[in-house]
Amino acid sequence: MAEVHAEMVANVWKVVVQEGDTVEDGDTLVILESMKMEIPVLAEDSGVVAQLKVAEGDVIQEGDLIAVIE
Repeated sequence: MAEVHAEMVANVWKVVVQEGDTVEDGDTLVILESMKMEIPVLAEDSGVVAQLKVAEGDVIQEGDLIAVIE
């Protein structure tokens, strides 16, 4: 199981995957927007998205849980 956490304060601009989706290491999970830059959040492991903890438009803080991959 891998937990994906936010590395910075940002807005969730786009959610690319849904719970139940199979992802490969390096796939984009969500795209964050911070200071007019789009920052992709990548899967660090292959597996299935077990939990997605953010929605488009959310403001997240550094360290917040974005997703759990099993």
